Amino acid sequence: MVDVGGQRSERRKWIHCFESVTSIMFLVALSEYDQVLVESDNENRMEESKALFRTIITYPWFQQSSVMLFLNKKDLLEEKVLYSHLVDYFPEYDGPQRDAESARDFILKMFVELNPDPHKIIYSHFTCATDTENIRFVFAAVKDTILQLNLAEYNLLIRTILRVACDLPSIKQLFV
Repeated sequence: MVDVGGQRSERRKWIHCFESVTSIMFLVALSEYDQVLVESDNENRMEESKALFRTIITYPWFQQSSVMLFLNKKDLLEEKVLYSHLVDYFPEYDGPQRDAESARDFILKMFVELNPDPHKIIYSHFTCATDTENIRFVFAAVKDTILQLNLAEYNLLIRTILRVACDLPSIKQLFV
């Protein structure tokens, strides 16, 4: 697991280092929809997260990687939407104001729609890092997802090996 760093200058240092990554865990703070970047006070943090997410999921080295999107700080979002309206920062939001569930769904949709590959599944989880039961449940789901993906890949590998092996003359005789 690698924390890629929040600042742009840090990101350039790591992207080229990964060629055989099996899973990507991307963390987004739901509560940052109304905040700006440290290095640029006119750029929205959520927009920056979206741009980075799109870069990562479309990067050639990550085409075969599974993607898990963690939308964190759902508790802070629930409080924040009561006084800081999502539509003020994302005019395309047409859901009700002061509705955390609609806000969460909208933010999730924004990220999922960045995926240009219809065959690539984005596994998403709403989290609250301070809620130990929530984190326990989410990590169990993540572990299961990674296991299932690896088993599927391994199963395909076994079938390919058997198919190739069965094409050999000496192996064919065993099955005739």
